[in-house]
Amino acid sequence: MADSDIPHLPRLLPEEIHHAVKPGTALLRLETTQAREGILDGAWWPRSRDIAAELPSLISALTEHLGPITRVGLDVSAWEELPTRLTIDDRIVHIDSFPVGDDTVLITRGDQDHFTLLVVPPQATPDAARAAMARAVRADNITQAGQILIDTGSTGQP
Repeated sequence: MADSDIPHLPRLLPEEIHHAVKPGTALLRLETTQAREGILDGAWWPRSRDIAAELPSLISALTEHLGPITRVGLDVSAWEELPTRLTIDDRIVHIDSFPVGDDTVLITRGDQDHFTLLVVPPQATPDAARAAMARAVRADNITQAGQILIDTGSTGQP
């Protein structure tokens, strides 16, 4: 059977990803598309709600793959304190407060490139976090971040 005869199957993550997820992990699907409605570009599982402690490692990892990150949009109610900027790797990253909900973080590269990452609550179990992150980075995912957290039991609530 030729590849063209096989029905379209969603692209899955390598098995190694499913075993490596732990607090502080970020998974990315760095595929740029013209239409991005409802599609997440990655997922992040911070260890805490202390953005000054958590954001530098995320920005450093993203910078390796995307280039310099200029802005980060977060929901102020989801984090302990939200500064207006942080210096990360000798670069100033501006932090904007948006009512986006505590289930996403918006990353800006340059002037126009925006990436949306699912934020898994720090208190999520490893299995729930792994399931949420794997679903968020699937190329065929059209489910909103909040619903992914509910569906996978990653909300951190009983």
